[in-house]
Order: sequence, then C-alpha cells, then structure tokens
Amino acid sequence: MLLPKKVKHRKWQKGRGLNKALKAKGSTEVSFGEFGLKAITGAWIDSRQIEAARRAITRHIKRGGKVWIRIFPDKPITNKGSQAVMGGGKGAPEKFVAIVKPGTVIFELAGVSEEIAKESMRLAAHKLPVKSKFVTKK
Repeated sequence: MLLPKKVKHRKWQKGRGLNKALKAKGSTEVSFGEFGLKAITGAWIDSRQIEAARRAITRHIKRGGKVWIRIFPDKPITNKGSQAVMGGGKGAPEKFVAIVKPGTVIFELAGVSEEIAKESMRLAAHKLPVKSKFVTKK
C-alpha cells in the first residue's frame, strides 16, 4: 500500500471539496507509457483502492509490460470513534488519500497490446470511485 514515509503535519484540514468545474492542471497527458486511465470526475482515492486497481492491472497483463501509478496518497484523513461524544479534539489519522481532479491520468501502461491494455484498465476502473476513460498517447 502507498503511504508517505514522513508528513509535515500529522492532521490536515479537510479543504473546500472538489469543485466539479475545476480541471486538473498537471498530469493530464499520457507521459510515460502508451495507454492510460484518465479520471472524468474528481474524488479522494484511498491508498487501498489504488492498490486494488494496480493488482487488477498486473494480474490481467500477467506481469508483462510496465505499469506507472501517477497519483500518490499524501493527504491524511482522520476519524473519531462512532461512540465518541462532542468535543475531545480531532480524531487519529486513519488513512491516506490522493486528491484526484477531473482530467488527471491515474495509471499508465506500456509493453502490451491495445486490447489487453483496454481490458486491464476497465478492470482497474471498477475498483476506483471515479468515472474514468481509456486514453492513448498522442
């Protein structure tokens, strides 16, 4: 599972949420591989979801080719117990998420045929909380 070795602040603030009109500024093109999985909607993607999608891709390509993960979960998400009363401060960090905006390339793939790449990206897309599409290098 992906998680940072060290963080500057243990607990972050939530932020303003993902604006549907706001597009990604960087990592919008396929840079490393030949094929990619591009997010159409925005969401927080958990490190477990990234790992599940990566496993789906590598199993389908039978460990042939190369896979790049273009996102990294660096935002800590905290959670308090279900029976906790009001007050008592912020909860403990529970998981890490990657903030994915619409237009971000999440995975890239090279060294396999287009049919295999398309199917493996479809399997990976089912593991993620964002709508996504299959893209090729221009």
